[in-house]
Amino acid sequence: MTILDADAGYVVVINTFSVDPDKAEDLLKVLSETTEQTIGKLPGFVSANFHVAKDRKYVTNYAQWSSEAALDAMMSDPASQEQLKKVGAIANRADPILYELRKTYGPGE
Repeated sequence: MTILDADAGYVVVINTFSVDPDKAEDLLKVLSETTEQTIGKLPGFVSANFHVAKDRKYVTNYAQWSSEAALDAMMSDPASQEQLKKVGAIANRADPILYELRKTYGPGE
């Protein structure tokens, strides 16, 4: 579950995938399966949230990890690498950027 707490210290990866609009659902399916079967079971995984652009040209993942070391371990994990090859076969491009959450606001704040 996503926790938006600037004090939690999570590493955030926002990865925007460019995709042909007719392949957006295929990409979403592969990303979801990859998370459910492999990545989501790795130590340090906190959450993944998938968004599909209204024009279906982009799929974005807002993911949280407990640390950069956990994220790096996932990237070097052979099973994760195999799954991510499937993502790469559908997406035209991926633009992952690491962030740290600094501020959150809710109603009335």
